[in-house]
Amino acid sequence: MAKIYSEVSRFDAKSTNRDDEVATTSGVLNLPTKIIPEASELTEHGNAIVISVVNQKGGVGKTTTTINLGACLAELGRRVLLIDFDPQHSLSVGLGISTRKLDGSIYNLMMDESTNIEDLLLKTSVPGMDMIPSHEDLAGAEGGLLNVIAREKVLKRVLAPVLDFYDVILIDCQPSLGLLTVNALTASQGVLVPLECEYFALRGVALLDDIIGKVQKNTNPDLQLTGILPTMFDRKTVHSREVLERISQAFPEKVFDTIISRTVRFPETTVAGEPITTYASNSSGASAYRRLARELIAMGGVR
Repeated sequence: MAKIYSEVSRFDAKSTNRDDEVATTSGVLNLPTKIIPEASELTEHGNAIVISVVNQKGGVGKTTTTINLGACLAELGRRVLLIDFDPQHSLSVGLGISTRKLDGSIYNLMMDESTNIEDLLLKTSVPGMDMIPSHEDLAGAEGGLLNVIAREKVLKRVLAPVLDFYDVILIDCQPSLGLLTVNALTASQGVLVPLECEYFALRGVALLDDIIGKVQKNTNPDLQLTGILPTMFDRKTVHSREVLERISQAFPEKVFDTIISRTVRFPETTVAGEPITTYASNSSGASAYRRLARELIAMGGVR
């Protein structure tokens, strides 16, 4: 179990930054080149920024992004907590956690106020990055919350005791816009949307934007769209470029400059149960997520 004395790794970003290998929105669309600065070190920790990683379409890279962005932020000296908030528990599996041997999961925290969040924190293989696992029983939480007062704010209550320890909390949401996702959005300051660079993926963005607006109006006025992350980009196809163009036109200033390209390394990391930053540290995929972490810090999405 993770304790409140987790060590935070120190990462010499200058020694491993390989931004020239990373596809970028500015590069693909022939826009002025964006230089992402080095991340400054934190002199104090806590007051966590909570970001939900959301898209109602499955298979767009939500879990991959949550794991690898979290690992890169931890490399940059941030204390990171990952929340597996999907009944399919892909994040837990992707970090090598056996969900059959759990003492408890996020489900227990959602359904039983007497459960202590610190008892369910698990250390990952990345120093400075902890996680709370999920389990298939989370699928029953939506029904179980129907009669709960302020049911949209249960996850916010669950996370409150650890906000002063972590710098960043990333919530890996299920591919749905139901009550669990509304809980995640209500508990968050930001929303990060991984978006596969193919036309069908564009169709659900307007619906997600509508849900964000409703959450802002009803349960969380501070919620903001942090950014849209182009994923599964294929440099060889005109199709990927056209989709990226349309995303940028529809959401100006909200598309990350960093692009996550397709690579066989990401499925391999799931089997290995570790982030790409440790499985294939010198790969272009690792470079992309390291650049994304620095971009997120530079734009003020996290400290």
